[in-house]
Amino acid sequence: MMTTLPVTLSDIEQAVRRIQGRVLRTPFTLSAALAERCGVPVGLKLEHHQTTGSFKLRGATNAVLSLSPEDRARGVVAASTGNHGRALAHAASAEGSVATICMSRLVPDNKVSEIRRLGATVRIVGRSQDEAQLEVDRLVAEDGLVMVPPFDAPAVVAGQGTLGLEIVEAMPDVATVLVPLSGGGLAAGVAAAVKGRSPKTRVIGLTMARGAAMKASLDAGRPVAVEEVASLADSLGGGIGLDNGVTFRMCRALLDDVILLSEAEIAAGMRHAYAQEREVVEGAGAVGIAALLSARLGRLDGPVAVILSGRNVDMDLHRRVINGETDPFGEKTA
Repeated sequence: MMTTLPVTLSDIEQAVRRIQGRVLRTPFTLSAALAERCGVPVGLKLEHHQTTGSFKLRGATNAVLSLSPEDRARGVVAASTGNHGRALAHAASAEGSVATICMSRLVPDNKVSEIRRLGATVRIVGRSQDEAQLEVDRLVAEDGLVMVPPFDAPAVVAGQGTLGLEIVEAMPDVATVLVPLSGGGLAAGVAAAVKGRSPKTRVIGLTMARGAAMKASLDAGRPVAVEEVASLADSLGGGIGLDNGVTFRMCRALLDDVILLSEAEIAAGMRHAYAQEREVVEGAGAVGIAALLSARLGRLDGPVAVILSGRNVDMDLHRRVINGETDPFGEKTA
């Protein structure tokens, strides 16, 4: 089955060589607090220490380096909930290209301003990633820009998969990998890498209960649209695209389970990361810890690896969560 999927272990191994020296190999540390709570070793993959603050730099860098020099010269464009835009702006600049990032009005201001700081052109369009994608399509058709999708592209998925290889190398006996799930680029890449090296390891996707597009699509057996609403895990928002050609198929084939988390559970994950692990993570980066604290995973039979995927949180929002707020967006999305 693995060899018939859009991205293979070989593709991910090639991505490792391609992005070497441009992307950090992030730390992997053991959590004594979570191990005591769960009764098994728990390792934290500190991907929020990545250069641009999230895993997205892996896929964006691999995708930009996979383009021809002529395509890079035309400029690249993408829709983003923030972290992919930041990563693409960085990766494009490093290779002498220029990025245009299209985002909805739901993207937090701190992420928008950082993308501008990195030299990208920013376009704010509509109230969903799907609406931002329409602007991307227009720029590709009318201005000749080259699209680098945030998740549904083989080069992006292969780049994200390099993180999975690092996990298996750091914890060879890993029994379960907990991965944030949105459009599926990270989950698909990590699952392909982990199962390519350790076929018996379970890979579980974690997402917020509000607007979980991939979960709704997997339940329906096809890509479906969902309403995008504000969440602590804003990076996990957005649709997967009704014409999704890569990540839906891979997530359906490779993920062992998908678990939905409430805003209160995500907030608890953020608080634990800060108070016990001394790490600042955004809501999307805390879903693995949140799942362990919630006991939604049931009995764990072996070592667990948790991906802390990003740190690009508005620090005022982070302070409010650390001080006990559990659902900052509840009134706006009720």
